[in-house]
Amino acid sequence: MLFQYYPQVQHSFAFELNKDFHMSAAHFIPSALAGKCQHMHGHTYVINVTIAGNELDETGFLVDFKTVKQAVHDRYDHTLLNDHPEYREQFPTTEVVAREIHRSIQALLDSKSNKPQCLQVIVRETPTSYVIYRPVKNS
Repeated sequence: MLFQYYPQVQHSFAFELNKDFHMSAAHFIPSALAGKCQHMHGHTYVINVTIAGNELDETGFLVDFKTVKQAVHDRYDHTLLNDHPEYREQFPTTEVVAREIHRSIQALLDSKSNKPQCLQVIVRETPTSYVIYRPVKNS
């Protein structure tokens, strides 16, 4: 098994969960400025989600790994990202996809009684290119 190491987020939470998964999806960036990316093409994305918190839920999970995967994989795998409502107002660049994955996961986590936090989302588009999204914390 191949293990991927990612940049770590500094935090003071007691628990940190990382979930990796793959998904295949197509997209295009409808702008001449995007060069070849303006044409529809696909990727086998590798996604990493980092979630942290201090409290476990009633089953002893920070959050179930399956829940994290389902929130993203079941939604986007084998789809055209441009067809999703969240990408109608903004192009589905890797940066935007990472931010949208964070938003959807954090919305899910906000409904949990133990209130875990999604600290970062990494979206690897190719073996040599990835984006890290970390939400800016308001002080």
